[in-house]
Parts: sequence; structure tokens; C-alpha cells
Amino acid sequence: MLERLYAGLPESTKKHERFVMPQTDSFIQGHKTIVKNFSTILKAINRDNKHIFKFIAKETATSAAIDDNNRLVLNGKFNREQINRLIESYVAQFILCPECKKPDTKVIEKQGIRLLKCEACGAISSVKGL
Repeated sequence: MLERLYAGLPESTKKHERFVMPQTDSFIQGHKTIVKNFSTILKAINRDNKHIFKFIAKETATSAAIDDNNRLVLNGKFNREQINRLIESYVAQFILCPECKKPDTKVIEKQGIRLLKCEACGAISSVKGL
């Protein structure tokens, strides 16, 4: 029975490789900070761009926009380390499962409450601010 259960698990849960976030590729132009690889980061975390966009704008206390080339443009000067810390904080709060620490999660809604459901271990947890 255990072998049958293991065979039914998604392929992503059978892998033992560590989740690695791509580092931001950003530069400062005038009074704006531009994150060139924002679309790559979105693909890695597999989330809607609106939520991470709002999170970063709120945490930096500045206005932000996504330009035609899918780059994140922040008003203000922020170095790579600051942006990387923000994205790591976002991933820890809204992507990684609190139980097994895998990124195989999705947002579900039950009775008007948004929850984070892990597709690897099946854990369901509430998420603050989602």
C-alpha cells in the first residue's frame, strides 16, 4: 500500500533538490530602481504578479510599476541586497509550506478565507495579509 501511495505523489514532491530563488538583477537609474529579471522571479515562485508587486511596494513604502518589458520599476534607490531580502521574506511568508518548507503550495479559498495548501505534504495553513 505504501508503494502505491508513493507512486501517486506528484513528481515535484519526489525530488530532493533544494528550492533556490534566483537573485535579483537590478540597477539604479536616476531615482528609480529597476529589477530586470522580475519575470524570472515570478516563474520561480509560481504566483500572480499583483500580490508580490503590492508586497514589495508596501514594504519599500514607495510606488512601483511593471514596465512593458516585465521589469519591476521602484521609485527610490534600493540595492540588490535590500530587494533580495524583500523577495526572500515574501517567499518565506507566502510560498514555502510552514510544515515541510517546500515551495509546492497554492492559494485556496474556504468559506471566504484564503489558505495556503501544500501539494507536497497536504498541510493547510492560514496566511496573514493575502
